[in-house]
Amino acid sequence: MAADNTTVMDEPDPFDAIVDAPFDSALSERYLVYALSTITARSLPDLRDGLKPVHRRLLWAMRQLKLNPTDAFKKSARVVGDVIGKYHPHGDASVYDAMVRLAQDFALRYPLVEGQGNFGNIDGDNAAAYRYTEARLTKTALRLMEGLDEGTVDFIPTYNGEEREPEIFPGLFPNLLANGASGIAVGMATNIPSHNVTEIVDATLELIDNPHIEHARLMELFHGPDFATGALVVDSAETISAAYETGRGSFRMRARFHSSEATAPADREAGIERLGGGQWQLVVDQIPYQVQKGKLIEQIAAAIADRKLPILEDVRDESDENIRIVFVPRSRNVDPELLKESLYKLTDLETRFGLNLNVLDATRTPMVMGLKELLSNWVASQIDILQRRSRHRLDQIAKRLELVEGYIVAFLNLDRVIEIIRYEDDPKAVMMEEFSLTERQVEAILNMRLRSLRKLEEMELRQEKDDLLKEQDELEKLLGSPARQRTRLKRDLAKLRAEYGPDTALGARRTLIAEAAPAVEFSMEAMIEKEPVTVILSQKGWVRGAKGHLPLDQEFKYKEGDAQGFVLHAQTTDKLLLVTDTGRFFTLGADKLPGARGFGEPVRNTLDIDAGAQIVAAIVHRPKQRLLLAADTGKGFAANTDDLLAETRKGRQVVNLKGEAKLQVVRPIAPEDDHVAVVGDNRKLVVFNLEELPELARGQGVQLQRYRDGGMADAITFKLEDGLSWTMGGKEGRTRTETEMWQWKVARGGAGRMPPQGFPRDNRFG
Repeated sequence: MAADNTTVMDEPDPFDAIVDAPFDSALSERYLVYALSTITARSLPDLRDGLKPVHRRLLWAMRQLKLNPTDAFKKSARVVGDVIGKYHPHGDASVYDAMVRLAQDFALRYPLVEGQGNFGNIDGDNAAAYRYTEARLTKTALRLMEGLDEGTVDFIPTYNGEEREPEIFPGLFPNLLANGASGIAVGMATNIPSHNVTEIVDATLELIDNPHIEHARLMELFHGPDFATGALVVDSAETISAAYETGRGSFRMRARFHSSEATAPADREAGIERLGGGQWQLVVDQIPYQVQKGKLIEQIAAAIADRKLPILEDVRDESDENIRIVFVPRSRNVDPELLKESLYKLTDLETRFGLNLNVLDATRTPMVMGLKELLSNWVASQIDILQRRSRHRLDQIAKRLELVEGYIVAFLNLDRVIEIIRYEDDPKAVMMEEFSLTERQVEAILNMRLRSLRKLEEMELRQEKDDLLKEQDELEKLLGSPARQRTRLKRDLAKLRAEYGPDTALGARRTLIAEAAPAVEFSMEAMIEKEPVTVILSQKGWVRGAKGHLPLDQEFKYKEGDAQGFVLHAQTTDKLLLVTDTGRFFTLGADKLPGARGFGEPVRNTLDIDAGAQIVAAIVHRPKQRLLLAADTGKGFAANTDDLLAETRKGRQVVNLKGEAKLQVVRPIAPEDDHVAVVGDNRKLVVFNLEELPELARGQGVQLQRYRDGGMADAITFKLEDGLSWTMGGKEGRTRTETEMWQWKVARGGAGRMPPQGFPRDNRFG
């Protein structure tokens, strides 16, 4: 068999394309590309038209489909298909979601898409699938796209190079501030509220007249956000002004309590409806922006069920096309302002909107701008668009003048022109030479229809030439004069203001900006329904609350290996003070106790109590009550319970202990008590005047009794006149009182002497 002499080309080794580079630098370079793409082509709006690429491509595709406000609707699926097929190669769900938002009048202050079908609602329900809905552009969208055919902006290739799309929209409508924007990029974000077009135009006109205008003067015209859902902005003018000066800040939004059915004007503005018999109810007709009504109702209902709003009986949603949320108080004696303030504090009837004016400028650079800088850049972009439109129109006029002048020459020499056309083999060349016409002029003459050869047409051409020359002169003056350009822009803005003026349905301000009155003072305890509860705390720290005041000597069930620690009566409005042997005090609301079914829950789930710490006392907080605190070293002091409440779950360190010392005694001091009795492990008893005991908010205290061996066993306060009592023990729980205590009374810090006969062997007062 003959040898195969065919030369086989060597395939390139794929490993030759591998570049050896440090992993961290390769990762950072690629991540930077991704970050820049996210910032400039996805998440941040362009300052000039206020749109992100997906929104701009949506509106452009709808324009190409001729979905004008006067034309018929088309299926949303058709629009989404064109967008992802021609301009935006991303998921159809994300594109449709963006389109839905442009059509929602509760999301956009000035909607850019008019939807037909289910486009979602303020309750939070989603829009129907795009095969069921239809859409077309609004007049505002056309305003935003005005001038696209007039050479005002550059057109760039689409992602596959088959189509072209505008880089931005040139319209005069101030969409960035009018409709706002929000987005999260890589390392930065933007959050811009919507505003009133009238106020934007007024501030812009003032800025055009005075480029060095002070920010304070701008804020006299530009009052702040104007949200699609209305409601209230209740921050002060100074707070709002400071936010717009820097481009960062936040606004407090509140629902509006208002009722059109109330008879008295004061009740109408306060949202109070009188029902007769002294009964009344509150009505909300506007809710904060981006708050879903359905979830808001659920949140309020949950607060009622959890007894966080005991002064509220019920909430009803009586909304139709207009919002109407009704709040029924538990009693006619409830203060309406207290109910409002509690709803603001506990629900989303009050929220915050964070302002972050982070946008892409004309060079596609992300930047946080204040109001003045933002308006100045927008005015500069509109001046540039005006100049480009004028230059484009001048080019069109020059081309038309060339043809008109050629037509006029033809009319002046009509017989000769006809003769040339009839008899010359190359009429085009002859006419160009004889009448000094351009090729374009001769082509136009040769294409002229016979019926145009009439006297009237010649007169119209001469009039058209005069008009074109006049327009050309005006445009050249406009391009040569910045003052004329500013005047033209002001005139166009005045027309826009008239279209979106405060007396129009779309232009009227919806959000009321008024600083909130001082809040009604109330404590959260006032919001808790007062009910008796029995607190049960086991030795191992399991806590529960049983409804009602059960007998304290009742037998309660505990987990195996656990036993009773503390049982006490309280009210759900009370605060419990839990004290550990480390000297730390913890606060627990009696309303937050788990139910008595089962064994309760570990108190350490709620409070940050160290695993090795032992709870030595559980006390119901009473205002201005004094406690005796003493460590096993014999040191102690008095403390006021108002100084012992802890605001956090970590508690408050009150007694400072050294070494292995432990807090031993936590006892209430009765108002009539005037002496302190202390007994040590050595059975020595000492009694001294209560005045010698200092009152501290925190510390080690002073020496109550001195010991040669051991430490303190117990301490108590009592009234010397009534004598010292202690528990005898036994089932009867008898007590004994010793009235003659003069022989044990010494100065604080003494060693003491043996107690009276019959004192308990465990050295405890009981």
